[in-house]
Amino acid sequence: MKFLKHQTVFIFLIFFFSQKIIAQSDFEKVLKTGEVLVNGLTFFKGAKSSNINSKTIESICVKNKLAEKITFKIVGKDEDDNDIKKDLVIQKDGKECFLELPKGVYTYEIVLANKEVYKKGEYKFNEEITITVKEE
Repeated sequence: MKFLKHQTVFIFLIFFFSQKIIAQSDFEKVLKTGEVLVNGLTFFKGAKSSNINSKTIESICVKNKLAEKITFKIVGKDEDDNDIKKDLVIQKDGKECFLELPKGVYTYEIVLANKEVYKKGEYKFNEEITITVKEE
């Protein structure tokens, strides 16, 4: 009988700690899937689009948390291989959005008011997203 008591306590402890570990790892997964950090940029994905088969994204927004205005430029191609070039000028503490952007891989460039390139890179836009530009 004493053995059975210890076995029950042992099983309870295993169950308790495994639930803590699973809950914590699920929480970390949620954080990682919702936000991607890249040297002064935060890519925060929005809610999943209701039409997964859509070839466009309703909006891509950019927030500016720098001390001056910026220009956010993207260059890419649509499915018909037509060039897409778009610019947003975003004031300090402002937010602007691209609307109805075709899904795909785009090269982005963030240019400061003095024409200096702050950041540049590539990103695959396939769902609504908000990008926050901030100091590193």
